Amino acid sequence: MRPAHLALAVLVAAVWGVNFTVIEIGLDHFPPLLFSALRFLVAALPAVFLVGRPKVAWKWIVGVGLALGVAKFGLLFVGMDAGMPAGLSSLVLQIQAVFTAVIAFAVLGERPTRIRALGMLVALAGIGVAAVDEGASGPLGAFALVIAAAACWGVSNVLTRRASPPDALNFMVWVSTVPVLPLLALSLLTEGASRDLDALRALDWQGAGTVLYVAWITTVGGFGAWGWLLRRHPASTVAPFSLLVPVFGMSSAALFLGESVSPLRWCAAALLVGGVALTSMPGGRRAAVRPVDAPAPEVAAVRSST
Repeated sequence: MRPAHLALAVLVAAVWGVNFTVIEIGLDHFPPLLFSALRFLVAALPAVFLVGRPKVAWKWIVGVGLALGVAKFGLLFVGMDAGMPAGLSSLVLQIQAVFTAVIAFAVLGERPTRIRALGMLVALAGIGVAAVDEGASGPLGAFALVIAAAACWGVSNVLTRRASPPDALNFMVWVSTVPVLPLLALSLLTEGASRDLDALRALDWQGAGTVLYVAWITTVGGFGAWGWLLRRHPASTVAPFSLLVPVFGMSSAALFLGESVSPLRWCAAALLVGGVALTSMPGGRRAAVRPVDAPAPEVAAVRSST
């Protein structure tokens, strides 16, 4: 990989990691479900008019839109609003690789290798350590919501694997059209119209900036750059850079939000990142069969976003 391409891969990981800090700031301006709805609305418009028609069946777009947009991001934003720290959220979400492998085994019959099974155990040990750390300092309910978000991400990964979109950016933009109305409806039902209207009336440059960042820079820009890299390099070369996301997530949260990183959390980070790295390794004899958590070049972009 050329130095410029290497720098771009690190930059995308940094953008996705910092995204958790931006979400935390945005939650000071918007109710969580409204914020998530605005993210997808701004990501879809006007991009949906520029990327062309969908290149996969609508059932896959709707399925991924509900699993990823409504369930995963809805739970993530609500969990962070309930007290889950931004840095820890960026780390805990990586357990999605384990959920992906388990769901792929149950639904697609893709049996994990021994190395991957070991990676799952190591990653689960990291989640256990993170839970102990969070239980001593924060709400376990919010922690559980982010774990549930990771499980929903695993479901969306398997659906994306089945869809096999030839153009990841086109796919993600169309997927972004699906969650807007469900999230707005859920926001009205649970957060209330008055709270939503108050947030919109009080919109300032910082609030607008968080929406633009999570929508255009993280979603559209991140996917565009990641897809560009994957068209020029093997997925096995590009995908490992996604392991830098929690590194940037925890670092930016510590720098901009003042979040402390305890020794237990560093231990959890080492276990989780190491476990996910093992889980993402190509299987020996079955290397010719593309695993769900190491998808085709264009599909891999969908798995790595935040």
